[in-house]
Amino acid sequence: MDMALLPADNYIVVNKSIITDYDKKILSMLYLPITGSLPIMLYNTLVNDLDHQEVISDGLEHAHLLSNLHISAKELEEARNILEGIGLLKTYLKKDTVNKYIYELYSPVSAHEFFSHPIFNIVLYNNVGKREYERLVNYFKTIKINKDDYTEITHSFSQIFESVPYTSFDMYKDNIRKYNKLKLNIDSSFDMNFLIETMPKNIDKKIFTKDLQELIISLAYLYDIDAPKMQNIVKSCINEKGLVNREELRKVCRNHYQFDHSGVLPTVISTTQPEYLRKPIGDTSNIAKMIYTFETTSPYDFLKSKHNGAEPVKRDILLLENLIIDYKLKPGVVNVLIDFVLKTNDNKLNRAMIETIAGQWSRKKIETVEEAMETAKKNYKKPNVKTGKVAIDKNVPMWFNNNDIKAEEATDAEVKAMEEMLKEFR
Repeated sequence: MDMALLPADNYIVVNKSIITDYDKKILSMLYLPITGSLPIMLYNTLVNDLDHQEVISDGLEHAHLLSNLHISAKELEEARNILEGIGLLKTYLKKDTVNKYIYELYSPVSAHEFFSHPIFNIVLYNNVGKREYERLVNYFKTIKINKDDYTEITHSFSQIFESVPYTSFDMYKDNIRKYNKLKLNIDSSFDMNFLIETMPKNIDKKIFTKDLQELIISLAYLYDIDAPKMQNIVKSCINEKGLVNREELRKVCRNHYQFDHSGVLPTVISTTQPEYLRKPIGDTSNIAKMIYTFETTSPYDFLKSKHNGAEPVKRDILLLENLIIDYKLKPGVVNVLIDFVLKTNDNKLNRAMIETIAGQWSRKKIETVEEAMETAKKNYKKPNVKTGKVAIDKNVPMWFNNNDIKAEEATDAEVKAMEEMLKEFR
C-alpha cells in the first residue's frame, strides 16, 4: 500500500529488540556497503528518537527526520523501504486527516549469521571486493587459543547452588525485552511444493525443514534457479545420512550461476538509475528520450545493445561492476560514460580512459544523467576554432552536440541522429 509521505505526517518509534553499540558497528561495517549510507543514517536517527530507556519515542512529525537528514520525502521513503527489505524495520500506517505511522526497529543479525547467510555474505563480497571482504572477516573473527595442555575446571550450576523448595507463582515473561531479528522476506514465485513432492521416493521429505526451505528459496532467488533445476542440485547434495549438505548446496548453486554467467557472481546493486535521480517525465524531445533510455536501462543491457545483442565479455562486465562499486557511479551515469567512450574510441572500451573519467566524475559527485552529459560536453567537446561551433560528428555521441540538453526541441540533424540511436532500445 503506497502512499505519499508528507512532512506533517506523525510517527512513533517502537524498539522491538535490544540494540547495542556492537549492533551499530555491524550496521556500519556490514550492512552499509549493501544498503548505502542513507538507510543506516535513518535507522540510527530512529534509534536516537527513542526515550532514555530506548523503548518508545514521543509522537513526532516526519519534518523532524527530513530536516535532520537533509533529504526529501521521497528519499526518506526509499531509505525506509530499504530498511524494511533488509529486515531492520517494520512499518504500520493509520490513515487519518494526518496520517500516522509506527516504525518498529529490529536488531541486525550477528556477524556470524551475516557471514553464514546465503544472500548477505555474497552481496557484501560483490559490493566491497576481495580485499575489503577479507579485512571485514578478519575484524569479526574470534580469537583462538591453544588449550591442548589445559583441563576445564568450570563449575556447573548445580555444584554451586542448592535446590530450594518450589514456590508456586505465575511466570512473568510477557513483554520482557529480548533480541528480535527479522528474516528476509523474499517475494518468490519458487515452487517449493513441486520440488519436495517430485523428489525420488527414497528421499525422506522430512529433511525439508523450515530452515532448509528458507535456504533453498534464498539461493533460488539469489542465483535465479527454478524449481526443476534446483531439484537436481538438491539431489546432488544429499549425503550418506540422507541429509542435505548445506555448504555443498551453496557451492553447487554458486558454481551453476558462475558457469552460466562467465564466472561473475550475482549482485543486488541497483541496475538502473534510482527514481529520485531521474529527469521528470513530460519532455517529449529526442534528447529527453535519450536521457530516459540512459536512466531506465541497466549498464549491462546498455552495453549488450552496443554489441548488437551479444553478451558482454567477462572483462567488460567486471569493468561495469567496478564503475558502480569502486567508483560509486550511478547506473545512468555509467551508461553515459560507456556511450561516450565507445563512440570516441572506435567502439572500444578503453579501460584507462574510462577509469580516468570515472575518477573525475566520482570526485565531482556526478549522480544524474544530465550532469554526466553536461560534464562530458564541457570537458571533452572541442569546438571549431573558426566558427566556435560544433557540428554533428560521427566520433562523438549524438547528444554531445546538443547545446542545451534540456531543450524542448532538437535540430533536424539531431532528431535524425537521436532516432537512430533510440532504435537500439525499442
